[in-house]
Amino acid sequence: MRRRREIYGHERGRTRRHRRTVLGGCVAAALVAGSCSSDQGSNSASSSTTTAPGDTTQPTAPESQRVDLAEPSFSDPSEVHNPWFPISDLHSAVILGNEEGDPLRIETTLLPEHETVELSNGERVELLISQFVGYVDGRIHEVAIDRYAQDDVGNVWYFGEDVYNYEDGVVADTEGTWLAGRDGPPGMIMPADPQVGDVHRPENIPGFVFEEVLIKSVNQTVEGPRGPVTGAIVGTENHLMEGHYEDKTFGPGYGEFRSGVGGNLEAMALAVPTDALPGGVPTDLQTVFTGASDIFEDAASGDWTAAIRSFTAMRAAWSAHQRGAHVPPLLKIQMDRSLDALAGDDMVPALDARNAEGTRSAALDVAQAALDLELQYRPPTDIDLGRFNVWAEAAVVDASSDEADTGLVAGDVTSLEWTWDRIAHTFDKADASEVEAQLKDLRSAADDEETDAVATGAAALLETLPELSQTGT
Repeated sequence: MRRRREIYGHERGRTRRHRRTVLGGCVAAALVAGSCSSDQGSNSASSSTTTAPGDTTQPTAPESQRVDLAEPSFSDPSEVHNPWFPISDLHSAVILGNEEGDPLRIETTLLPEHETVELSNGERVELLISQFVGYVDGRIHEVAIDRYAQDDVGNVWYFGEDVYNYEDGVVADTEGTWLAGRDGPPGMIMPADPQVGDVHRPENIPGFVFEEVLIKSVNQTVEGPRGPVTGAIVGTENHLMEGHYEDKTFGPGYGEFRSGVGGNLEAMALAVPTDALPGGVPTDLQTVFTGASDIFEDAASGDWTAAIRSFTAMRAAWSAHQRGAHVPPLLKIQMDRSLDALAGDDMVPALDARNAEGTRSAALDVAQAALDLELQYRPPTDIDLGRFNVWAEAAVVDASSDEADTGLVAGDVTSLEWTWDRIAHTFDKADASEVEAQLKDLRSAADDEETDAVATGAAALLETLPELSQTGT
């Protein structure tokens, strides 16, 4: 798994250039304040050691505790419904937190296609595919294409990942990529019936990737997006080659729910269908999203009177929505910070400074925060189409800047490409081909650092999208 993964002494590079801040350090305090209760336990059994590169040793659990040693059989592997890792039932999720002091945002999406892999024993296993996209400080940081299957007794196995680590919008390396059957065995990522003291290895290719998890508590109650979540478990993950440990919480209906080490933190903000609500998008939320879109256009034309009028209506609508509906806590923090940034202050040259570029960029952050909230009410593919539009608008703004940051522009295009992979199947072949041709041109322009061409191409893409129709979900 990724999550600040360290690959044998080489920590993945961080993107340190700043752009937007929609969730900051106070999130850690808010999440740590969440309480856990009910039965729990720990295990202090003696450990064995495993030799790491450089002739160092770190403790691993004795084999007597491991529950992943029996060879699994897979008769219906793509039905993954283990309560603590329900990938078949986890269509889309938003995870928020902090990464070394910078805001962290993660989107995970179950992709429609399956893959088949052949293991060393000749067994062919059909796999579910999930896309993981991580942003640090508003910039694309990492993408992983993860593969999972569930065995006949309910254990979930991890079959590897394609990893793309980004710097300035382009792939810096693919460290951490591995595939079961090609590079080694799959790893058990979640037992069917986790108990205190159980040990399993999600990744187990010594000399390349290795993680070992000790279940230290079960039957926990944790605070989730919609209130208390019962039956959670906590495991301590041994990052063997880095010599540190990390606790991870897994919640029924959510999978990985909370993790972190030091000042870093990742926490589930929303997952569907677990957090899905009946009915359409509430009117007040629609007002927030529409207002952000209006401000985006008003700032471009210099109509600041209209922009301020829209912002006033958005603030009122957001307050009204909170009075009438439960708002997932982390998404509330995100929206509050996005609206504050749009309003502007001495540190953010936005609406109050009549700064068109800053205001348009901040309006896009509000639109994204609104889409996250709307995920409770709309199909994930509809939300991803909205995100696709937001990234196209971001490309227009960033590429049109007088001092365009080519890395930021390239990242916008990269985000468009990965978001498109989630929704391409919902368009007919001809329409999809048209979008893909435009994306190809955008990629060429971004690679050549031709920002004017990116701005023109992204604007053309925005004109194309309303003419297309989605054929399915």
